[in-house]
Amino acid sequence: MHHSLLQDWTNDDFLMLERGVISAHHGLLETGLFTDDHLIRILDNHPDSELTLSTMGDDATKFEWYEGERGGVGGSDLLRLVQQGKLWLNVRRVLDFHPELREVVDAMYDEMEARCPGFKAEDRSANLLISSNRAMVPYHVDMPVNMLWHLRGRKRVWVYPHFDFRFVSQVVLEKVCAGELSEDVPFDPAFDRYALVFDVEPGQLLTWPQLTPHRVQNLEGLCVSLSTEHKNPRAKRRINVHEANHWLRKHFGRFCKSTDVDGWKAHAKQALMRSVRIARRLLRGKPKEQFVYAKTFRIDLNAPNGIVFIADAKPVIPEELQRVPR
Repeated sequence: MHHSLLQDWTNDDFLMLERGVISAHHGLLETGLFTDDHLIRILDNHPDSELTLSTMGDDATKFEWYEGERGGVGGSDLLRLVQQGKLWLNVRRVLDFHPELREVVDAMYDEMEARCPGFKAEDRSANLLISSNRAMVPYHVDMPVNMLWHLRGRKRVWVYPHFDFRFVSQVVLEKVCAGELSEDVPFDPAFDRYALVFDVEPGQLLTWPQLTPHRVQNLEGLCVSLSTEHKNPRAKRRINVHEANHWLRKHFGRFCKSTDVDGWKAHAKQALMRSVRIARRLLRGKPKEQFVYAKTFRIDLNAPNGIVFIADAKPVIPEELQRVPR
């Protein structure tokens, strides 16, 4: 990579990383890696085990999220269905399978590390998001630190106050970090009055602190974004603190109010969870299973919008998402 893809960033943009909400510009479109032809090549060469296909309802206040099976459909047809229907594709772990994307993402992260003292982007990963113009993503948090690099189409993003249990309860956040819930969390429309709202254009970046709740509504055109994720020692410790609080509550009925990520208590909780994971592997021979949504539809080129719901498959919606918090 011979020139910066972050050349419009100010020093304050770099210094705000992981500390607040940042809206800035990027030069990823200059790479030519996100044309239709290249998206098709990625879809054709990406393992199905790392591809999530989803569709959803029309009401942002009601949790209606369904995951499906690709059914052997090629990249060209899959992209056409996204353009014509209501689908959301998450092409996961693209850095592991597409070296051209690894090169540009590493170049951006390397520049961020060089320009922001103390910033470390470890365990780097990225997901390529390809979605229909009517698609939306429900209210959720991301466990790693997340950066949304928007590339095509227009979408609206609501970003809610971070580290505030009025918007995601401590108990729910603990279950997410423990893998008992997905990253989807209960939403109340009243939260919107406290949100920062961004209409995101191609070439724009949005990022926010770890575990910040947010939701997305596409506005226009085929929407393509690169969602990069990273962790560092502090980010890993934050997840361990929430998971330790959950473990102590579940096994000893102990409610730990503290979610501080600094100090001896945080380090003790991290050591506790590392020990618990080792014990689980020794006793069970495998890590604890994470919550996943059941596959309830399959892609069918002859069906309206390319989707056929599987007759006997029933979506499992966690109890926490079936009611609106008050």
